[in-house]
Amino acid sequence: MTAAPSSSHSSLNTAATDAASGPEEVWAPVQRMQPRAALKALRRLVADPERTEEVFNVIRALSGPSLSKGLQRFSRIPTGRRVLSERRVLLTTLMDRSALEQHTQESLADCYLAFTREGNITADGLVDASEGFERYESADHRLYGERLRDQHDLWHTLVDYGRDELGEVCLLAFTYAQTRNRGIGAMALVGSYKLSQYYGRGVFGAVFRAWRDGKRAAWLPGQDWEALLAEPISVVRERLRLVKPEHYTRLLASATVAAA
Repeated sequence: MTAAPSSSHSSLNTAATDAASGPEEVWAPVQRMQPRAALKALRRLVADPERTEEVFNVIRALSGPSLSKGLQRFSRIPTGRRVLSERRVLLTTLMDRSALEQHTQESLADCYLAFTREGNITADGLVDASEGFERYESADHRLYGERLRDQHDLWHTLVDYGRDELGEVCLLAFTYAQTRNRGIGAMALVGSYKLSQYYGRGVFGAVFRAWRDGKRAAWLPGQDWEALLAEPISVVRERLRLVKPEHYTRLLASATVAAA
């Protein structure tokens, strides 16, 4: 992050050193698609929607080599090579709220903090939820996978999908377009059918537009988020070719009025 204090990178270096001195990690081979395992997890999730761990089981079962392919693409671009070489940990930057608060109003950092305050969430919220559900092939694979995970709320902030159920499903569709992770695509479809019982057929249009917007946007996993945090959010949105989610906004507003 160009405007962030140097202490953030110092913390990253310390974390990397500590990790290197820890016990040797056992890496897993490339995972194949497991449609039967995904179907079983889906059935358990439908039977008991509170079993949110089944969402991660579905995604893992259907992810296949999507994360590995993403890493290959990441390692071919300058930002990716720098991140991998410096062993940057995005979560460390996002957890340093005092540093983020130093950025100007309407910067990405400022809007991200507002999003987390409104939702009463922290940057490490997905860490515990996803622990044990991802298998990594190498240290680079883990670094990229965790960086992708930790971008989730930055994407929420930029693309302007809320943390309501419709917003989460739309972001899943957007994420599928960006990552080509079939597990995420499957959850977007399942979520669409579930929400259509409340929102009607309009949910499919909103989710399709989210997928299309994800296809048209720049590749978000490869961005230098540490640097972008300092920039005005309007500039970042324009550079990354992100548009307002009008279908989602209208559908959410109409449902709110109908429920009033």
